[in-house]
Formats: sequence, structure tokens, C-alpha cells
Amino acid sequence: MTRVKRGNVARKRRKKILKLAKGFRGSHSKLFRTAKQQVLKSLKYSYIGRKNKKRYYRRLWIMRINASVRLYGITYSQFIYFLKKINIALNRKMLAQLAIIDKKAFDFIIGYIKSEDNMLIN
Repeated sequence: MTRVKRGNVARKRRKKILKLAKGFRGSHSKLFRTAKQQVLKSLKYSYIGRKNKKRYYRRLWIMRINASVRLYGITYSQFIYFLKKINIALNRKMLAQLAIIDKKAFDFIIGYIKSEDNMLIN
């Protein structure tokens, strides 16, 4: 049987893994076997992290909207309910931005909701 040296293929494979492991601490970035395990784990963590980031930001926007809306004596759930009822289609990200950056626009939305709210109750 002929000898197969695998020089280029093996080196490329190892270099690819070690390049992904760059910045890891200790032997996780130097030794191939441990680096390979750590790279697989880090890729799994990054996949999970991309999903968690979306959850985290939605929670943050909801907290910001809730804090801003409570200054006007409305709860978050009431605010969202009235937005849907009077067909204002702003997502939570934009509402949170308005609450922080553009207070006048947010005040206008709250005022509009309160005026519509009085009409809906009567």
C-alpha cells in the first residue's frame, strides 16, 4: 500500500481551526485538540447567543416603554392595547427610541391615545 502524507490538507485543516480559536485563553488557542473542542463549543454558544440577543433587546424595549408610559398613568399592556385599537403600527423598538430620544413625539402619541381613550369609553 502506498504512503499518504496529507501534508497540505492536514495543515490547512489545523490552521483553520487555530485561526477560529485565536484569542482563546491558554491551550485553547495553542493546542489543536483542545482548540477544536473549544471552537465547536464557541460556535454553539454564538448560535444560541444570536437567539438570546433578540429576546434581550425586546425585553429592554418593553422595559423602556413601560417606564415611560407609567409617567402618564398608563400601564404597558393598556398602552399596547390602545395602539392596536386605534391602528398605530409602531414596533417596540421605535416606541422605545421615541420614548428616550423624541419626547415630544411620544407625548403626542400618549395624548392621542388618551383622547381616543375618552371617546372609546363614552
